[in-house]
Amino acid sequence: MNPTPAFRRAFRGRRVVITGGLGFIGSNLAARLVGLGAKVTLIDSLIPEYGGNLRNIAAIRRQVTVNISDVRNNHALPHLLRGQDFLFNLAGQTSHLDSMTEPDTDLEINCRAQLALLEVCRRHNPGIRVVFASTRQIYGRPRYLPVDEKHPLQPVDVNGINKLAGEQYHLLYSAVHGIRSSVLRLTNTIGPHMRVKDARQTFVGTWIRQALAGETFEVWGGQQLRDFTYVDDAVEAFLLAATRPEAVGHVFNLGGRGKINLADLAAMLVKEAGSGRAKVRAYPADRRKIDIGDFYADGSLIARRLGWRPRTTIRQALARTVAYYRTELPHYL
Repeated sequence: MNPTPAFRRAFRGRRVVITGGLGFIGSNLAARLVGLGAKVTLIDSLIPEYGGNLRNIAAIRRQVTVNISDVRNNHALPHLLRGQDFLFNLAGQTSHLDSMTEPDTDLEINCRAQLALLEVCRRHNPGIRVVFASTRQIYGRPRYLPVDEKHPLQPVDVNGINKLAGEQYHLLYSAVHGIRSSVLRLTNTIGPHMRVKDARQTFVGTWIRQALAGETFEVWGGQQLRDFTYVDDAVEAFLLAATRPEAVGHVFNLGGRGKINLADLAAMLVKEAGSGRAKVRAYPADRRKIDIGDFYADGSLIARRLGWRPRTTIRQALARTVAYYRTELPHYL
């Protein structure tokens, strides 16, 4: 079933705010919402380390409102959230390594700011519909595979702990204060607009940058299994979570279509790029401490409840992402 007509009815003329809206997933979500007729406001701090890039909205710049603001700015949030119908809450610090070296910053963005944002909703816009972007990282090292939503939660880094607190705040405010919220636990999301200048968002971005430059890129370990979600598929999950009443108060895994080990993923990338070389090496000691090993998600719950299934294969996702950066790479360096 094509969900687009239902999405158009739900979003046409409605006011939507996206935190982290100039980032990877936020900007792709914004473009889809503009196409559905929504009135979109993007909130983003444009702090260089966090992935926001005005190039991400080049095609829709005249059709969205951009507010350069930090989610830690409690004074601006009431003005920005009053009268909004939907909030897609994607703002966050994503680097696992940075969270271990600068834990206070991660705490402020991924934990305290989330609570403050929900308090603004409770006080100024209790009818808003909220979808929060969480992460597979909160599961820690899998005890069994595929990982479903009943898996124990045992994060291996500060980022995972703070993201877990952020999602729990959303679920609590949904249950106690009636702020209708849903949580999506994202796996490795890839696609156009992803951060490629470094590995703060995902290692695949740096691989793509180096492969297109004809460079050798490192694959740590190589045998770890992963699943990957293409950004268009993730966007559809956000829209479903925002519009389906059965999603309120619930957590859903997003998984990819199939799984692959990292050495094979690297070989696939080199083939798609037509350049570059992958070199497998031992895992660095500082990263091994927070590596989760094999991970791939069980997405059967969101399939049953909301009808979401990933449509894009890993090879298709890589090919589309490489094609985008083949022409756009200079704008992301």
